[in-house]
Amino acid sequence: MTEPLYSKDIDLAPIRRTRLAIVGYGNHGRSHALCLRDSGVEEIRIALRPGSPSRAKAEADGFAVVTLDEAAAWADAIALLAADEAHRQIWEQSIAPHRKPGQALILCHGFSIHYKLIDPPADCDVILAAAKGPGGAVRQEFEKGSGLIGFWAVEQDASGQARELALAYLAGIGSGNVGIFPTTFREETVSDLFGEQVVLVGGMVALARASFDRLVQAGVSPRMAYIDCVHEIKYLADLIQARGIAGMYEAISDTAEFGAREIEDEIAGPELQAVFDKAMAAIEDGSFAKKWVETYEAGDAMKADREHDHSLPVEAAGKELRSRIYGATK
Repeated sequence: MTEPLYSKDIDLAPIRRTRLAIVGYGNHGRSHALCLRDSGVEEIRIALRPGSPSRAKAEADGFAVVTLDEAAAWADAIALLAADEAHRQIWEQSIAPHRKPGQALILCHGFSIHYKLIDPPADCDVILAAAKGPGGAVRQEFEKGSGLIGFWAVEQDASGQARELALAYLAGIGSGNVGIFPTTFREETVSDLFGEQVVLVGGMVALARASFDRLVQAGVSPRMAYIDCVHEIKYLADLIQARGIAGMYEAISDTAEFGAREIEDEIAGPELQAVFDKAMAAIEDGSFAKKWVETYEAGDAMKADREHDHSLPVEAAGKELRSRIYGATK
């Protein structure tokens, strides 16, 4: 296993002397911009589409806001932090036609390069600087003097300095405080998509909803079912993050551990493996990415699904419970 690099090993000069345009000012864009400025990067501009609701926030944070076309013509490096599914449109319509020669491209996920949504020219450094976690957590951990574990990769090294820029960027957003590791665009993409589909989002949501419904069918009140199948997920996740799976088992009741071990192998049986194999095949052959980008570009992606979510009994139970615990606004 490769040993990590830390801030003490990394020179921040490559990013500090760079004219950096950050495309997008959502969770990742805002966190990266604020952290990099605090790390001594003086020339940062935020590139947004006309009418973007993020403009006021970026200006309130003290950043100059420019159009995508203007950013492409000005910057030494573009950090493309907009949603992955929008990268093809942004690149083809705004960056590629106006980009400054020799301009580097920095991404926080491997998606659009691995699936060839973007085809950078030969003069372009193509860099992955991935802080592994939610975008907002980048800033939260940075302000604590910490950071998220970082992974870097270079797909194309036109300047001969792409590695140094990748490491400096990650150190600038705090990853050098906890460790930076090498990866590849493929590895980061496949791992990220698979993890969120089958465990972190898809798998967790499916188990939570199905178990809630089964308890209610057994006559358990929706409030109790929500607490035991949804609300308490956070506490177990916190234990796993802090102590690992083995440490989580050591921290919970013996009854919970025994029951979990009795059913764990059945849940992770052949049917689940078939789901995993199907998900992995769609990720590896690009069919998931193709379907998602085409859905996004057609417009109104997932609008009906999101509306349907709010009609489910599990959401009604959760809303009622959260209003009692956290107040009426949650």
